[in-house]
Amino acid sequence: MTTTTLPTRLRRMFIGLSLLLAVWILWPFAIVPAGHRGVMTTLGRPADVVYNEGIHLRVPVVQTLHLMDVRVARSEGEGDAASKDLQAVRVKVILNYHLDPQAAVQAFQRIAPSTEEVAARIIDPARPEAFKAVTARFTAEELVTRRNEVSEQIAAQLRAKLVRHGLVLDEFSIANFAFSPSFTSAIEAKVNAEQKKLEADRDLLRIQVEAEQHIASARAETEALRLQRQEVTPLLVELRRAENERAAIGKWNGQLPTTAVGATAMPLLTLPSLR
Repeated sequence: MTTTTLPTRLRRMFIGLSLLLAVWILWPFAIVPAGHRGVMTTLGRPADVVYNEGIHLRVPVVQTLHLMDVRVARSEGEGDAASKDLQAVRVKVILNYHLDPQAAVQAFQRIAPSTEEVAARIIDPARPEAFKAVTARFTAEELVTRRNEVSEQIAAQLRAKLVRHGLVLDEFSIANFAFSPSFTSAIEAKVNAEQKKLEADRDLLRIQVEAEQHIASARAETEALRLQRQEVTPLLVELRRAENERAAIGKWNGQLPTTAVGATAMPLLTLPSLR
C-alpha cells in the first residue's frame, strides 16, 4: 500500500507545481511598486513608454516588466588628488541622487537594467574626475578656507555629467579633506603663529591706550596747575590771609598764653580781667 501511495503523492505535487508555474508564466498582470518605474520589453526590446506605479497588463511569455528604482539613494566615495600648490590631498565626498523617472527607459536601454548599476557605471568614474579637476584650481590652504566654493564647483561638474545619463544630483557635500602629516603640522604652526601675533597686537594696543591715558591725565594736571598759578594774584593772597586770620580769631577763647616759647622761656604775668 505504501509503494502505491508515494508515487501518487509525488505525481500530485508535480502537477500542483506545474500549475503554479504555468499560472506565474501566463499571468497577464505586472505590478510596479511605489518608488519605481517600469520598463516593458517585448522579446527583449524595450518600449518607449515609462510605466508608472500600479498594475499593468502584459502579454505572457512575450513581454517582461523591468523595475527601475527612482527613489533618492546615497553614494559615498573618496580618492586622491593634488592642490594647486602640488600638495597631496585625499577627498571624501557624499552625494544623494535619484533616477529621473522620465529617463528610466533611456537608462535601461543605454546603460544598465537597474538603477544601482547605472549609478555604479556613471557616478563612480565621474566623482574622482570632478574633485581632481576642482582641487587643482585651489591651493591646499584655500581648500580649507574656501570649502563651500570648492564643494559648489565639484557639485556643478557632477550634476552636468549625471544629467546626461538620466541621474539627478539632489545633495552634495565634502565629508573631509586629508592632507599629508607634514603639511598638517605646517598649517598648525602657522595658525599658532597667527594667534600669537594677534595676542601681541592686542597687548601692544592695550599698552598704547594706557600710555595715552596717562599722558592725557598728566596734561590735564599740568593744565590745572597752570590755570591755578594764573589765578593767584596779590589781592587773592591778601584775601586768603585775611580769611585765615578771621578764622583764627573766631576760634580764640579769649585767654592769653601763660608762657612764651623762645631762647629763654619766661612766665607771663596774669593780668586781672577788665570789667
